[in-house]
Amino acid sequence: MQVILLERVAKLGQMGDIVDVKAGYARNFLLPQGKALNSTKANQAVFDAQKAQLEANNLETKKEAEAMADKLGGQQFIVIRQASDAGALYGSVTTRDASDSATAEGFTIDRGQVVLERPIKYLGVHDVSVRLHPEVEATFSLNVARSVEEAELQASGKSIQELAAEAEAEAEFEIAELFDDIGAAASEDDDLAEAIEAPAAEEGEDEA
Repeated sequence: MQVILLERVAKLGQMGDIVDVKAGYARNFLLPQGKALNSTKANQAVFDAQKAQLEANNLETKKEAEAMADKLGGQQFIVIRQASDAGALYGSVTTRDASDSATAEGFTIDRGQVVLERPIKYLGVHDVSVRLHPEVEATFSLNVARSVEEAELQASGKSIQELAAEAEAEAEFEIAELFDDIGAAASEDDDLAEAIEAPAAEEGEDEA
């Protein structure tokens, strides 16, 4: 099926191009989204008559998208999720979570604009691409953590593995300190016992 593109479509063509696409893709996406027209002589005439206006509209929306990309690019949003000690999420973070987290911070983004190669299934800081316009993309990151405190540590550059290792080392240190305290207390008890026994022994010698 041939269609006339009304805007640039990634991996398909530029505005005004006549391209071959699958009928289902055209009917379910390109045509209802206003991204293309059926390729007929009548629609070609319509496109030719509207081309200047379409190009002007495209330029305006592109400028708006570029302005948002400047603000959005490099931002980091926190997503709190439950996860195992190894960092595997109980569930996953999806395009909807990405759009919701950005929207909560004042950026209006539709989940359909978010580009994720696969759902996020582990704790950590993950880069996410968002298509703000057919010709404009931006990249922000999602800091997926079990708590805000953990997110802050991850934002400083520490991985979940490093955080786990630090927690383990801290626990081992606390255990070692506990044993040291127990040993010190036992030593003090021994010293006290010796101090009590010494006078008693001296009295026994005097009586003899």
